[in-house]
Amino acid sequence: MKYLITQPTEQRIKEMAVCDRPRERMLSRGAESLSDQELLAILIGSGNRERSVNAIAKDLMEILDTKASISNEDLLGIPGLGMAKATLIAASLELGRRRLPAKRRQISTPSDIFPLIRHYATRMQEHFLSVCLNGAHEVLSVNVCSIGLVNRTLVHPRDVLASTLIQSY
Repeated sequence: MKYLITQPTEQRIKEMAVCDRPRERMLSRGAESLSDQELLAILIGSGNRERSVNAIAKDLMEILDTKASISNEDLLGIPGLGMAKATLIAASLELGRRRLPAKRRQISTPSDIFPLIRHYATRMQEHFLSVCLNGAHEVLSVNVCSIGLVNRTLVHPRDVLASTLIQSY
């Protein structure tokens, strides 16, 4: 007897309760209340017949987590993301990069790091992060070194050191 194992499909926006939809939640609770994937779903706007906007946003989030910078080819390689939406995402990321404050955030206690990484709390898998600081305790970068399972992740020291060494050059 064979069993067909299928991946759970992402819920479509129209199937969600109105109060659970990302746009409505953003209007009522603010952008801070949404996960990164939900923010991307708002930017993308809609899916297509084959893929829901949530599935497209999930794929995009995986690319953003694993790559330091994304190219147009990376964006266009996501099924369901066409040229118009890919350029919208690329423009949004570039605008966000440009609008970052000129002065870097200084870390004096471990609790100062929490605002930088709290959006990882909504992820379904464990993420091992490294935060690179300069001599003045200013944040240079936050890097994802490893993505694991629901309750654990494996990380090799070279993964942590590689992201740190690349950042220093």
